[in-house]
Amino acid sequence: MYSLLGRTVIKARWLIVVGVAAVFAIGSTWGLGVFDEFTDGGFVSADARSVTDAEAIEEEFGSTGADVIVLYSADDMTVDDPDFQAAVTGAAADMAALDEVDRAQTYYETGAETFVANDRHSTFVAVALGGGTSDEALANTYEAVREELRAAGDTDGFDVALGGGAAVFYDINEQVQEDLEIAEMISLPLLLVIMIVVFGALVAASLPLLIGGMAILGGFALTRVITEFTDVSIFAANVITIIGLGMSIDYALFVLRRFREELANGRDKRAAVLGTVATAGRTVMVSGLIIVLSMVGLLLVDVPFLHGIAYGVMSAVGIAMLSALVVLPAILYLLGHRVDKGRVPSRRRSRESHPSGGRDSVAKSDTGFWHGLAAGVMRRPVLILLPVLAFMALLAGPVLGAEFGGVDERDMPADAESRVVTETVAADFPGGDAETFEVMVSGGGGSALAEAMQALERLDHVEGVVPVDESADSTHLRVHYDVDPFSAESRHLIEQVRDIEVPGAELFVTGGASDLVDMFDAIVEGLPAMVGYIVAVTMIVLFLAFGSIVLPVKAVLMNFVSLAAAIGVVVWIFQEGHLSDFLGFTATGYLNPSNLLLMAVLLFALSTDYEVFLLSRVREEWDNGADNRTAVLRGMQKTGSIITAAALILIVVVGAFATGGITFMKMIGLGMAVAIFLDATVVRMLLVPATMRLLGTANWWVPGPLARLYSKYGLKESEEAADPADRKVAVEV
Repeated sequence: MYSLLGRTVIKARWLIVVGVAAVFAIGSTWGLGVFDEFTDGGFVSADARSVTDAEAIEEEFGSTGADVIVLYSADDMTVDDPDFQAAVTGAAADMAALDEVDRAQTYYETGAETFVANDRHSTFVAVALGGGTSDEALANTYEAVREELRAAGDTDGFDVALGGGAAVFYDINEQVQEDLEIAEMISLPLLLVIMIVVFGALVAASLPLLIGGMAILGGFALTRVITEFTDVSIFAANVITIIGLGMSIDYALFVLRRFREELANGRDKRAAVLGTVATAGRTVMVSGLIIVLSMVGLLLVDVPFLHGIAYGVMSAVGIAMLSALVVLPAILYLLGHRVDKGRVPSRRRSRESHPSGGRDSVAKSDTGFWHGLAAGVMRRPVLILLPVLAFMALLAGPVLGAEFGGVDERDMPADAESRVVTETVAADFPGGDAETFEVMVSGGGGSALAEAMQALERLDHVEGVVPVDESADSTHLRVHYDVDPFSAESRHLIEQVRDIEVPGAELFVTGGASDLVDMFDAIVEGLPAMVGYIVAVTMIVLFLAFGSIVLPVKAVLMNFVSLAAAIGVVVWIFQEGHLSDFLGFTATGYLNPSNLLLMAVLLFALSTDYEVFLLSRVREEWDNGADNRTAVLRGMQKTGSIITAAALILIVVVGAFATGGITFMKMIGLGMAVAIFLDATVVRMLLVPATMRLLGTANWWVPGPLARLYSKYGLKESEEAADPADRKVAVEV
């Protein structure tokens, strides 16, 4: 199969080059239009009770909350001055006249002191938007009218600022796009420098960036097609860039390294391409399959936000994999030895002093830093294994105290306008920090309403139940409570309200923790199937790659070890607030479970990546006759420097997103960087050689029927495309 792929790539090389140009043209024009198609993705499904109840309440009473807060402040006037009143009431009238606005309430209309700041120099207009109840719909409506809201009335002498839920979600989406641009500006120059250092030649260094650009633009184009059929979260843009760029460069590094190794062993460019596709190409395919198939697991959890990002990751990684398997070999065939053009002087001198050759390459596989490190670990595997596992357990410890909540204005930079307004109202206005949720009682008449209100008032943490509006058959109630809306107590309160039964009446609940209850339920319900699916897929693909049932089990266990350690670090930093000043975020004491789940699935897939790269070369040495110890030592030496470079590149890419302004994107970026660092150092350098030494030949054990299955269908890492005469005979060491 891979020999056929290699020959086809060589024959169709010019057609492939034309296809690359087409991908860049389409991706940089039509593909970038995906940003106009992105949504907030939704943290709960459309049929979740929090959504259907909110729609029922809006249908009966219209918009019931303040979707936008327009804050007016004046140092030289108070709200009691006629000029202040005239300006605000005039602005509210202009707002109410907008088609997108259902209601614009002021202090002067309601007389409620909650509209007036404690120093009486500020007040706000509470704007209810039409067009839907979801965060996405409200944010879209806000985008259409925000400048008109800001400019409403004659308020030249006032400070005008916009906040509220719709403004917060809009600003988060805008900040995501800004963070994406900043991350690219930070990471791309650093990546080019790393590429030049790794390859020592400008032509070779530019090829991984070419493949990375293709993966990103192609990922955007394919994701735009997907948006025609389903919602895709705006945050998919960040993940497409992170994973698309990082994995395409990783894949390109391994293909390039193998191609140059084949040339150094004396093969012509045709044999070098065929050998590269048959070996490094298989490794890339195994890695890409694991990541793409793992993302399917997110579809088993009924959280639309995760579904959209899964589609984006699958698009980017799929194109990165195909680019490394098809596009890069075609370009390498066209370049041949010219891939080393533009060598930097120091690397040129090094090459001239130490010419490459087949015999020299063999010698280097049995010496060197990585060989020596692995040999040292394998001499005392137990003394290495136990302290390392204890260290990883220490890092994972904070996981036991993880607390889960939602996303709010605190996830934005401290100076973001909508966050400032929201926090100002909470701090400076009477009752601004009050927590409430909405209940509609429909049917049953006055007796049912009285019974429902009494049942609500009896619940723990409920401070008051206030009728807000009524229709012919329904009453809208506002319930005040005294616990953190992200807390477990708040979620339990919503569940208790939903359990209230009043004969002849139906209760509808929205606001507060109602959406969190539905998101948590969806995650808990889908998590077992997701975990089981991802573990099964990973083990099946790894079995087909390595022909062992022990190595897949070991790889999965290693994944869980590094994943637990990385999440422990995330909890310690982002929940408990350590390093918050340095990293520039506000710790809320909670982690959003959907974001953490996304990070966990990505990390589980990526944790397998470097294990695949290493064990592929180990398996190759084993197939060539080396014993278990020698195969591990040679695999470590042959892949050590390139895996280190690949890890450094991916850390730069994901780490750049930790500089952004959105806290949960910082969390994903930093958490992934920590996990990649642990995988490339602690796991690869210490745990893998130690465990493989302890297991010995058991690493390669497989029952007879499965051995025959692997022999026939396995994705073996062997040089089937190369001349058998070129194969090296393993030497026991």
